[in-house]
Amino acid sequence: MDQITRRAALGAGLGLLAAPAVLAQTPQQIAIATGTTGGVYYPLGGALANYLTRGIPGVSATAEVTAGSTANFQLLGAGRAQLVFGQVDAAVDSVRGAGPFRGRVVPTRAIAVLYTNRMQVVTTADRNIRSMADMKGKRISTGAPASATELFARRLIAAAGLDIAKDFRGVERLSPAESTNAIRDGKIDAYFFVSGIPTSAITDLGATPGTTLVMVDHAEALANIVREHGPVYFAETIPANTYPGQTAPNQQLSVANILGVREDTSPQLVTQILNILWDNREDWARVHSAARDFTLEQQKTAAAGVPWHSAAEAFWKAKGATMG
Repeated sequence: MDQITRRAALGAGLGLLAAPAVLAQTPQQIAIATGTTGGVYYPLGGALANYLTRGIPGVSATAEVTAGSTANFQLLGAGRAQLVFGQVDAAVDSVRGAGPFRGRVVPTRAIAVLYTNRMQVVTTADRNIRSMADMKGKRISTGAPASATELFARRLIAAAGLDIAKDFRGVERLSPAESTNAIRDGKIDAYFFVSGIPTSAITDLGATPGTTLVMVDHAEALANIVREHGPVYFAETIPANTYPGQTAPNQQLSVANILGVREDTSPQLVTQILNILWDNREDWARVHSAARDFTLEQQKTAAAGVPWHSAAEAFWKAKGATMG
């Protein structure tokens, strides 16, 4: 598992369970586990860190680069991150002690439902891949180790009727930026990346001279993936022209994102975080357009997937969210 920086690891030991008066006086470090630099979590996490550092006296928050959702919830469970971005499918596994969390239950609690993460199956026209079935015999990347992309990609591959151990000429585990470089260099034929849209790694690939971007449809796998893993996934469409050279809409599968904390995080701190983030939501949407979907209507228990932190549930109800 990728490690967060030493700065965040040291900060994690300072604790976040102080009473409000102590919180305002005692220096506190909040490590925010985000994702890779080619995704959406990282820029949003950087902005969030700035809001919290400016808005909570005595707090210094830092956005840390990680492999993504699975790693983030593992870091949360280990007490090495205090606030995490993550996909609902990975969050559900964390509280159940399932999949990569087998035997290690994490007391994950949602404090906010953010935007939708879109599964994007990316290739170029010269690779002659137009469907999931066309990927048989090709070289692929399923995402960085311990990332939500890897978790979702493996589930999608199985739901599409492919065997990851037998049906591919090669399977790499690369970050989105590494995957884009690998497809440019002819080392892989397609890659998976789950994120908000647009995302810089895919934009960079589409803008490469002489390259025609192809986004592979896969929404037809919905029934199979839900049958196996529950209704955390749903079908959506990425509009045409979201990326350079993307001339057709992409019928794909999605999953929601949450901000998560541990169950024992101070209610006062959770309320402070949410007040600051809600007050800065318009600026957050200017950092990345995916944050436009951070709305009151999104704050639903079914969308969160895991239990709410008690202070977050009280916060959203006071704002008028139905929570249904």
